[in-house]
Amino acid sequence: MNSTPHDLISALSGADMLEIDKLHAWQFSLNAEQLAQHLAGNPPAGDAPLLSIECMDGRALRKWHFSLAQVIAARFDGEADAWNINGTAGPHLIKCFAAVSGDNSDLPDDASNDAE
Repeated sequence: MNSTPHDLISALSGADMLEIDKLHAWQFSLNAEQLAQHLAGNPPAGDAPLLSIECMDGRALRKWHFSLAQVIAARFDGEADAWNINGTAGPHLIKCFAAVSGDNSDLPDDASNDAE
């Protein structure tokens, strides 16, 4: 990502893929209900995971779950260009990536796609 968000929640909201502990994971989700409660200033009760990540490591499916408190406590490491987050099994390093998209149009970006 070109500019560093001020917190991991913002970084995750703009990400299409993550790298966790050097493993690429495009299957991740934020708990929308918890996120809405947090943004409204109503901290959610309990330690239900806010962030869930899954990826294949060879033949093994690996899963990580992080609570709202763990995500809020994450700190950006500029040298690694990644977020340090402490999980229940120890520290992890998360990088957020935004996808680049394109189309099949041969027209310049400022030209109209209208039929002739």
